[in-house]
Amino acid sequence: MQTPMDIALEEARRAAEVGEVPVGAVLTDAEGVVLAVAGNRTEAGSDPAAHAEMLVLTAARAARGQKYLADCTLTVTLEPCAMCAGAIAAFRVKKVVFGAYDPKTGAVEHGPRVFSHATTHHKPEVIGGVRDTECSALLKDFFAGFRDA
Repeated sequence: MQTPMDIALEEARRAAEVGEVPVGAVLTDAEGVVLAVAGNRTEAGSDPAAHAEMLVLTAARAARGQKYLADCTLTVTLEPCAMCAGAIAAFRVKKVVFGAYDPKTGAVEHGPRVFSHATTHHKPEVIGGVRDTECSALLKDFFAGFRDA
């Protein structure tokens, strides 16, 4: 049986195949049922907000017809940025599981550390570094192609 991170990694690979930064995300409910799956689509839609996390959050919310996703776990291959961390708080996601740490633009364990602020109205449980080596390698390989070109 595939784990949520397996699914997120598949989505990241699909994103890379079409020239997107290889980030994949999956949102599951309390029973582990997959509610939404996406990879980055910023290039395809010329939309800088089309991060994998944003896409799964909005898709799951629409499918459920509920404002909040308080019983859900978001699994993503890269530490969420400030925009995505803010959305995770706004959607009141219960848990965030991410793969690769992102010292440059991450906002959970790095940079602004969105969930550590007293003014953040919702603070999910966070588990970072899940399959970090595999998730990091996918990103490094993708960006190496730009340096070699």
